[in-house]
Amino acid sequence: MHSTTNLSHAGFDAKDLNNQPNNIPSEYVWPDEDKPSTDIKELQVPILDISRFLSDKDNHVATSQASSLVSEAAKLHGFFLVTNHGVDEGILARAYKCMDTFFDLPASEKQKAKRKWGEISGYADSSAGRFYSKLPWKETLTFRFSAEEKLKNGTETVKDYVSKTMGDENEELGTVFQEYSEAMSTLSLNIIEFLGMSLGIERRYLREFYQDNDSILRLNYYPPCKQPNLTLGTGPHTDPTSLTILDQDQVGGLQVFFENQWRSIAPKPRSFVINIGDTFMALTNGIYKSCLHRAVVNSERERMSLAFFLCPKMDKVVKPPKELLEVSGQSLYPNFTWSMFLEFTQKHYRSDKNTLQNFSDWIRSKEAIDNILAGKS
Repeated sequence: MHSTTNLSHAGFDAKDLNNQPNNIPSEYVWPDEDKPSTDIKELQVPILDISRFLSDKDNHVATSQASSLVSEAAKLHGFFLVTNHGVDEGILARAYKCMDTFFDLPASEKQKAKRKWGEISGYADSSAGRFYSKLPWKETLTFRFSAEEKLKNGTETVKDYVSKTMGDENEELGTVFQEYSEAMSTLSLNIIEFLGMSLGIERRYLREFYQDNDSILRLNYYPPCKQPNLTLGTGPHTDPTSLTILDQDQVGGLQVFFENQWRSIAPKPRSFVINIGDTFMALTNGIYKSCLHRAVVNSERERMSLAFFLCPKMDKVVKPPKELLEVSGQSLYPNFTWSMFLEFTQKHYRSDKNTLQNFSDWIRSKEAIDNILAGKS
């Protein structure tokens, strides 16, 4: 049995942990209130056929019908599916092949891309986190993607990172995930434009707000676990980002906390799971909800997923447009930039169900201190 100290430094080896005679190490055992249940209902979520919206944005009847369905879900729990999205099946197949190849590498090879503290890009296993209790049963590879740098000077942030960090032998991985990120950025702008219309915002407002996005692509790998009832692949959290586009393989494991109980979102072929993040919840002044969710593991099969997190450019000020402020009369959250929120979640606070509220309190306390120091008490 590994000791706590050894686990924190030796890296995460699911095969080794599963082969040990005793239970999985206590670091991976979650409290009773978080432990997964297999007997849960499926969450019913609307399906948005994005091709109809894209081919005929001026068809107000069709757009209105789709808007009302998605809007209702976004106000309740923030989850819906997108189908007929136009993302080529080939790029998805290549992405999963590259993921398979990468996560099958020896630990020493994966550690070459180890994520540094406070940075976005890089490889992380569960023992490499900033918080050492309740470890998740997973590995990740994360990339920063800049639409602005691609638009302005052709810089391919994902491809360049892989080349610089992981060497020329991983060139295909860099090429594939650069292409995948660009496809997700394009899709996310279409989805965000649709969401803006569903909110009654001027049509191009949100598309232009996110046009130069500074986003994140994360590859998730969940190995089989001999005691899946004790642990979690990803703990309960809301996404601090704006919009998540998730492609999950056919194994399943995504769960959403709605109406005081966990519900599953089963994989559906050729569709993406979309969910609202904290930043977009703040941008909509709390109208659209960022919902608690998690990932569970199983004892039989590995699971993989691709999550693209749409984020605004780092220095963009996140504040509700005037149309939404007129509804409630006041802003529920202080104005902030994405760089401030990102730093908060990277260096000060682990994302959970209260991330946005605690971030808001943190900003207000900082502003109060600054005012006192400036003699404005």
